[in-house]
Amino acid sequence: MPGLSSKEYAQPEVVVYLTKLCPFCIMASRLLDSKGVNYHAIDVGNDSELWSEMASRSGGRQTVPQIFIGDHHVGGFDDLSAADKRGEIDSLLSALK
Repeated sequence: MPGLSSKEYAQPEVVVYLTKLCPFCIMASRLLDSKGVNYHAIDVGNDSELWSEMASRSGGRQTVPQIFIGDHHVGGFDDLSAADKRGEIDSLLSALK
């Protein structure tokens, strides 16, 4: 998963800040994959600038993953999973189309 700065792509629809070995990051990726979601995976593991970018975008959160759908900050895996169970993820994704 190559790390990309948000400046390297235009208007990402779904962005996941993650590290390669984080089990919650893997579960978040699998949940999004199961929905057929194309997303930008940004590996912040060895890049302090990307980690700072993630923290800034997420309101200061320092944990991975941090997931964004459009301009909406979903949060981490627990937030993503709970929102999915409430049907909110599908609504957010359909709003992007």
